[in-house]
Amino acid sequence: MDTEARAAGEGSPAPRRERRHGGGWTRRRFVGAAAGAAAVVAVPSPAAPPAGTPSPSTESGPRAAAPSRKPSGPRPLYLGTYTSVEGGGTGIGLASYDPESGRITGSGTLAGVPDPSYLAVHPDGRTLYAVDERQDGGVTAVRLADRRVLGTRSTGGAGTCHLSVHPTGRWLLSADYGSGSVTVHPIDASGALGERTDQVTHGSPPPGPGQRGPHAHQFVTGPDGGHVLAVDLGTDTVYSYRLDPGKGTLTEVARAHTRPGAGPRHLTFHPGGRYAYLANEVDDTVAVCAYDPRSGRLDIGEPRPTGSDGGTNYPAQILVTADGRYAFLANRGHNSLARYAVEADGARLRLLGTVPVGGDFPRQIAFSPDGRLLFAANQRSGTVTVFHVDPDGGGLRLGGEPFASPVAVCALPL
Repeated sequence: MDTEARAAGEGSPAPRRERRHGGGWTRRRFVGAAAGAAAVVAVPSPAAPPAGTPSPSTESGPRAAAPSRKPSGPRPLYLGTYTSVEGGGTGIGLASYDPESGRITGSGTLAGVPDPSYLAVHPDGRTLYAVDERQDGGVTAVRLADRRVLGTRSTGGAGTCHLSVHPTGRWLLSADYGSGSVTVHPIDASGALGERTDQVTHGSPPPGPGQRGPHAHQFVTGPDGGHVLAVDLGTDTVYSYRLDPGKGTLTEVARAHTRPGAGPRHLTFHPGGRYAYLANEVDDTVAVCAYDPRSGRLDIGEPRPTGSDGGTNYPAQILVTADGRYAFLANRGHNSLARYAVEADGARLRLLGTVPVGGDFPRQIAFSPDGRLLFAANQRSGTVTVFHVDPDGGGLRLGGEPFASPVAVCALPL
C-alpha cells in the first residue's frame, strides 16, 4: 500500500491478536513527502552472527538476485495488478521474458484472483501466492503446473498489500495495510494454505504524523530464519517477531523506530546478513540498518537521500545484488531508479546517481533469478520496463521497449 489510503481509528496500547474493528479502508490517495539529505550513511557494526547462521533469504516474492546461472530459453513472468480500478487488469498477468534480451511477451491472464497487487513464489517453485488487496483481505495460492487456483484464505485484516514465504516453505507471511496487522498461514505439501495460525495488530506506538492508524506494509523473514520483521508505515516502526517453526505463532522481541513521519515501506537485507536497507516512503529517504541475528534487533541509521533532488517522491522498493556490491531503489514521482554502491561490508550506501525508469510511478522492482535483469512495474503508465544490470559497475541499461500491462504494480520473474 501507499500513503493513498488511511485507516480510521487510533492505535491501542499494545499489539493485539484479533482483527481491528472501527474505521474503513479506502482506495489509496497520496499526500506530500519531504526531501532527503546527504549521500553516504554508515552505522555501527552489530554483533557477528552466530556460527551456523543460515544465509539470508529476505522474501520469496520480488527479491534480491540469486547467484548467476546460465539462462536457457524463455522464462515465466507473472504480473500483479488491481482488478477493481478503472483500466485495471482482470487477474494475474501471464507472460514470458527472454533472459538474454529482456524482451517480454504476453500470454494471457489468470482470472479469478481479485486485486492481486503483490506476488510471491514458494521456494520449490511450484506454487504462486497473491494478495487480495481488498477491504476483506485475503491470500490466494495458485499451482503453477496447471495454473489451478488452490484456494483463498482470509487474513482477518483489511487491504492485504504484501506477502512472502518463509524459507522453510511452511509458512506464508502477509501484511494488511488497512488494519495494520500481520498474519501467518500454514502451507501444506500441495502448496495450499491452511487457516491462519496467528495474527498481530500493531497497536503501539501511536500513529506517526499524518497517519490515523497502523499500516503494515511488509512482512519478511530475517537472514537467521528464526525472526520475521514487519515494516509499518503508520507507526514508523519495524517490529521483530520470533516465529515458532512448529506452531506458526509470533512473539514480539524488538522494535526499531524511524524518525517521526518517515513512513517506512520496504526493507531488504544485505547478503552478509548483518545489515539491511529501509526505504521510507513519506519523507523520501533511505536508511542503513544494523541487524543482530541473535536477538532479531534492528537498529535504524540516519535518513539519507534517494536522488530525487527534493521533488515530490515516494520511494517504493529497494533491492541488493547477490554479491552485495550494489543496491537499487525505485523512486515513484521522480520516476527513476537510484543506484548505490554498497561499501564497508554492507554498513554504508553511497549514492551513485539515478537512471530514468522509462515509465510512470515504479511501484515495485525485481531481479531475474540470475541477477542479470531488473524489472520495474510502473503503476501509472501501465508498463513493465526491463534493465540489464552491469555486475561490475552497477550500471543499468534499458532493454527494449516497455511492455504494456494494465495498472502494473508487481512483476515476478522466475
